[in-house]
Amino acid sequence: MADKRPGSQLDERAQHLLKVMVQRHIRDGQPVGSRTLTRESGLDLSPATIRNVMADLEDLGYVRSPHTSAGRVPTDKGYRFFVDALLKIEPTRLAGAEDLALSLDAEGEPEALIDSASSLLSGLTQLAGVVTLPRRRGGLLRHVEFLPLSEQRVLAILVLNEHEVQNRVLRLERDYSQSELQHVANFLNAHFVGQPVEAVREQLLRSLERDRARMDELMGLVVDLGGRAFSEPKDQDDRYVVAGQTNLMSFEELSANVDKLRGLFNAFSEKRDILHLLEQCLAADGIQIFIGEESGYEVFDGCSLVTSPYSAEGQVLGVLGVIGPTRMEYDRVIPIVDLTAKLLGAALNKQH
Repeated sequence: MADKRPGSQLDERAQHLLKVMVQRHIRDGQPVGSRTLTRESGLDLSPATIRNVMADLEDLGYVRSPHTSAGRVPTDKGYRFFVDALLKIEPTRLAGAEDLALSLDAEGEPEALIDSASSLLSGLTQLAGVVTLPRRRGGLLRHVEFLPLSEQRVLAILVLNEHEVQNRVLRLERDYSQSELQHVANFLNAHFVGQPVEAVREQLLRSLERDRARMDELMGLVVDLGGRAFSEPKDQDDRYVVAGQTNLMSFEELSANVDKLRGLFNAFSEKRDILHLLEQCLAADGIQIFIGEESGYEVFDGCSLVTSPYSAEGQVLGVLGVIGPTRMEYDRVIPIVDLTAKLLGAALNKQH
């Protein structure tokens, strides 16, 4: 992300005019001229003086002129300075906060909570809301069973902690008999019960690397099936829920460029780029913002992503946020994202 230190080359007057210009552009999406700034800035300055200040801001890269004599708009650098140095975020006072908490019903399944959170973000911001599915929380192994299925598949039944049960379908290279599966389960239950699942998997993988040449048939099966059973399912790591993509069509700067809009919708569909960005936010402490080219993906140029991790029982489970144009209402969007992350975490926390 960009350097967040306020630009020391901007005096108080330039900062004020930049703030007024950004706020006006966020409001109506049009280039802002010097006469408009003269009326709205509250400063006793002539249009000529304001034009000179804006020319300096343009030279410094904070604003640009999209067309000759048509006013100016903020650049990504201008928005970054506005967000980091000029924006004041008020404490969250969203109307109906109690209703928002109720909409994330703690009695629902985690997947339903994620759907509700993405719809909540989209509905409140009128942007696209995205929420990654909760990462599976580690637990202590209590019991494991394997049941043979058809077409070289095995059902692994893991009992974790006190009462959590996880079922995982393993796709294997051959069919296994019930006797073979029972031997593997007996070995795992005898040697690894009470240990963290992640530690069990690491021990099995180390055994594979260390003793591959001397490994007998039973241990080979233990390492193969155990390693697969205790691995995170890929489809759980690589999914998120999105709502409100069509809201982006209401912004002229996005909808006017058909190729741009198509690229955005493809990004939502393919998920890879968005997921990579969200993964970067897992370790963030609170709100994180990517503005325009800061994302590193061309498809998100002209867009901003505001995210926050959500947690339960002190453990980060995933990330949620909104995607919209760079001229989004940051002062309104940031508290909504922050509150939704807290509500989702609280709802998930009540389930455990």
